[in-house]
Amino acid sequence: MVVHSRHPTLRKERNESVTVEHERAGAAAPAPPDKGCSLRHSLRLPPAAAAGMKRPLGRRYGLWFRLRRLLIWLLGVYVAIPFLVKLCPAIQAKLVFLNFVRVPYFIDLKRPQDQGLNHTCNYYLQPEEDVTVGVWHTVPAALWKNARGKDQLWFEDALGSSHPVILYLHGNAGTRGGDHRVELYKVSSCIGTICVSGWGDSIGSPSERGMTYDALHVFDWIKARSGDNPVYIWGHSLGTGVATNLVRRLCERETPPDALILESPFTNIREEARSHPFSVIYRYFPGFDWFFLDPITTSGIKFANDENVKYISCSLLILHAEDDPVVPFHLGKKLYNIAATSRSFRDYKVQFVPFHTDLGYRHKYIYRSPELPRILREFLGKSEHEHHH
Repeated sequence: MVVHSRHPTLRKERNESVTVEHERAGAAAPAPPDKGCSLRHSLRLPPAAAAGMKRPLGRRYGLWFRLRRLLIWLLGVYVAIPFLVKLCPAIQAKLVFLNFVRVPYFIDLKRPQDQGLNHTCNYYLQPEEDVTVGVWHTVPAALWKNARGKDQLWFEDALGSSHPVILYLHGNAGTRGGDHRVELYKVSSCIGTICVSGWGDSIGSPSERGMTYDALHVFDWIKARSGDNPVYIWGHSLGTGVATNLVRRLCERETPPDALILESPFTNIREEARSHPFSVIYRYFPGFDWFFLDPITTSGIKFANDENVKYISCSLLILHAEDDPVVPFHLGKKLYNIAATSRSFRDYKVQFVPFHTDLGYRHKYIYRSPELPRILREFLGKSEHEHHH
C-alpha cells in the first residue's frame, strides 16, 4: 500500500535536516591518520626553542665575521709597514737610535745625586754651534768623601789626579741616568759618561757622524785635563759603534786611547738589525734587506765595527753575555775573531770574556758580575804596561 504524504513541505524539511546532520557528522569525524605528517609534527620544535638555537648561531657567525675582519686588517698593516719604512727612511733611523725613549722618566739629569751618585758632577760641553752635550763626571771611590758639594772646577781638576779615566758611551734609548748605567758608574773607577746629540738633555739631532764628533770632542776635553793619566773608551751596545768610530779616528791621527772596552758589541748595524728581536716577524719577508736594511744605510748609518777594528791599534776587551737577546752572542764572538786576526792588533792584547747563560746578565746586566772589577783590573793593568812599551 502506498501512502502519500499530505504535507510535501514537511517532507522536504525533514530531508534537508538529515543532509545537514550528515554533513556535520562528516566534519566532526577524524581524518584517517597520515604516518608521515604525524612524524613531522612530533619533530617540530616549539617556537621558543627554535629562537634559542638561532641566537647562538647568529652570535657565532658575528664573532667569526669580526675576527676575519680583524685578521684582514692586521694583514694589511703587516704588508703596508715595509713600504712605509722604505718610503720614509727616517722611521728606520728613529728605530735605530730610539733617542725619543727617555727611561726612566721624570728624573732631573742636572742632579745625579738624586740617583745615588753623590760623587758625580753634571755639566755641559759644546762640541759645535747649536750642539750641547750633557756630561756626568764620576770620581773614583777614593775621592767620594771629598767630592760632595764640590763645583765643576774641582771635578775638572780631579781629572789630573793619579787615576785612570773611562769615557763611557751608552747604547740607544734612555739617557745617562738609566738604571743599569748608574749601577755601572758605581762599580767603575773615574768615569765620564755623555748623552750625545739628541739624547737626554743634550741639544742637537742624532746621527752617526754627529755622535762620533761629540765623543771626539769630549775625549779631547778629557785629555787636555788628565795629563798623562790613562784614558780608556768603553762602549755598550749601539755605543760600541760610536766607540770604534772614535778610536779608529784617534788611531789614524796617532793619538790612540790606552784601551778599548766593548760591551755587547755587534759587527755592523745591518747584521745587528737582521738579528734584532724586532725583526723576527719580517725576517723572512720577501725583500727584507731592500725594505728594512737599505733605508738604514741610506740614512748614513753604518756603525761598521767589523771594519773599524782593522784600523785600531790599542788593547781591546770584549764583554758579552751568552743569553743576550738584543745583540746576539755570536755577533760579539764574530767581531772578536775579526779583531784577533787583524794586523793592527799584532802588538796589542785582544781578549774576549763570555758570561754564561746561567748568570742571567742578558744585554745590560754584566755590571752585576762580581768578577768584573778583577777582569778590568787585570786587563787594564796589562794594557797600560803594553802602552808604555
